[in-house]
Amino acid sequence: MPSTILEKYGEARLPRYTSYPTAPRFSPTIGAGAYGDWLERLPADEAVSLYLHIPFCRSMCWYCGCHTTITQQDRPILDYLTVLRDEIRMVAERIPHRQPVGEVHFGGGTPTIISPAEFLALTGLLREHFAFSDTTGIAVEIDPRGLTAEMAQALGAAGVSRASLGVQSFDPVVQKAINRIQTEKQTAEATDRLRGAGVGGINFDLIYGLPHQTVQSCIDTANAAIAMLPDRFAVFGYAHIPSFKKHQRLIDEKALPDGAERNEQAEAIAETLVAAGYRQIGLDHFALPGDDLVKMQEAGRLRRNFQGYTTDNCETLIGFGASAIGRMKGGYVQNEVAPGLYAQHVASGQLATAKGYRLTHEDKVRAEIIERLMCDFSADVAAICKKHGFDPSLLLDGKHKLAELEEDGVLDITDGVVRVGQEHRFVIRAVAAAFDAYIDESTRTHSKAA
Repeated sequence: MPSTILEKYGEARLPRYTSYPTAPRFSPTIGAGAYGDWLERLPADEAVSLYLHIPFCRSMCWYCGCHTTITQQDRPILDYLTVLRDEIRMVAERIPHRQPVGEVHFGGGTPTIISPAEFLALTGLLREHFAFSDTTGIAVEIDPRGLTAEMAQALGAAGVSRASLGVQSFDPVVQKAINRIQTEKQTAEATDRLRGAGVGGINFDLIYGLPHQTVQSCIDTANAAIAMLPDRFAVFGYAHIPSFKKHQRLIDEKALPDGAERNEQAEAIAETLVAAGYRQIGLDHFALPGDDLVKMQEAGRLRRNFQGYTTDNCETLIGFGASAIGRMKGGYVQNEVAPGLYAQHVASGQLATAKGYRLTHEDKVRAEIIERLMCDFSADVAAICKKHGFDPSLLLDGKHKLAELEEDGVLDITDGVVRVGQEHRFVIRAVAAAFDAYIDESTRTHSKAA
């Protein structure tokens, strides 16, 4: 990518666009009442996705941007699971029928911090209150350092079909700088245990832009990970926002790579994975040929949600747990972030919703355009607007940001279709931001665009 483009667009702090509008737009004016109404109106024959947040870890990784609590004791986790089960029952009671489920995702924190028996009980409760099928996919985020053989067997017994393992970097210097010591052997053993238990889909997460990271260490990590033959990779740029995540202040800012170095690292990882036979999916995912992500991309049906690029076609996402976000046809809702406040809401018999957002007609148009840009690096703005009965000139004509991007050669607009070249894919968020009506209101919590 030309350095001038990177300097101009890569340093801006922009959303990852896993939703639109993004979470900073959520407001307490949309709360439990709106959420309850949306739940009651769910179509009986429409499959939904479920997300369960387990906000606990045994130690803090200093790069982490998640909502999590560090505990060495099991009691807080067990207490939380009691509340989580109560919320599942409460939400299910608000839905007039037994809702079919297409996908389930356990996120964290570290979901596998709970015991094998508790995990089996939790998935059993979900099956009791929702309608699972043979095609329902269950995915779990895993810290390989703590995955026991017993837990791997429980995941297989629960029907887990995909596991996402945090790898980040195998460089010991980088690991020390981010407080996450994890050997290749630990990762390989966890991968083998999962496969032996019948968990067929394995994802690895890698991060670039970490302290002391170099292009060579990124390549070495990618090659070591490739040797374990995961089906997919997700490759993220580290988002350094110490004003928002105070533990990130423990990272030496002087050891962080600059924008050009970050781009070189991302390019090096991408080239290494592609050379090994992986197909690039959107901005930051990679998958083996024949993987469902590849098939969806080739068909133009790739989706993007809070977990990144996905084959999940469900329009509704029901979130459980502290800080969990749900997506309904009418808008977004988010539970109380603090586990204590979340527990208080549930104990009082109230939905735990703290804030949300009600989608407008224009929001839905912009959301579809942004999703197609993030997934395909192109969007037929004219066709999308026509489908929604929206005037495309309101989004295309005389828009300063789009005109500037086109003048700089980042994109081309022909017959209402916006296309971004392969060489500029790492600043696709800057293109998406040109269709974001709220982008100037808050950039404090966002990461750099490249």
